[in-house]
Amino acid sequence: MADLVRWNPLGEMMSLRTAMDRLFEDSFVRPLGDMPLARGEGLGGMALDMYETDGEVVVKASVPGVKPEDLDITVNGSTLSIKGEVKEETENKKGDYHYKEIRYGQFQRAVALPAEVNVDKAEAKFEDGVLHLTLPKVEQVKPKQITIKAK
Repeated sequence: MADLVRWNPLGEMMSLRTAMDRLFEDSFVRPLGDMPLARGEGLGGMALDMYETDGEVVVKASVPGVKPEDLDITVNGSTLSIKGEVKEETENKKGDYHYKEIRYGQFQRAVALPAEVNVDKAEAKFEDGVLHLTLPKVEQVKPKQITIKAK
């Protein structure tokens, strides 16, 4: 049995407003939308995970197809920058491509670190297209209790 629903013109106006907001946002605020480049993946950057423990900041970055010698990692203040390049392999170009989606060229990603790190003790490992960075935190000056002596 079908249910009858009372018409609510205000509800339709709100859905029109929502549609217009979405159109405006997709066109001007986020012109690339949910494309990989907008999320920091692909040629414009890379996907990464970052977490913090008591003593260190750990970063895992996905950089498939990149050789470790083609990566440049720098820490400037509280910003971690990872730059690299995927070099195009020379192929037999006698045939016509049906798909050519693999991206080649330079990429870069810069992120703010959640804590101050000691770059001199940082470690970087590269395995199976994943870069593992371990950045030890700087020892913070611990608050010191001052005792009051009565006379």
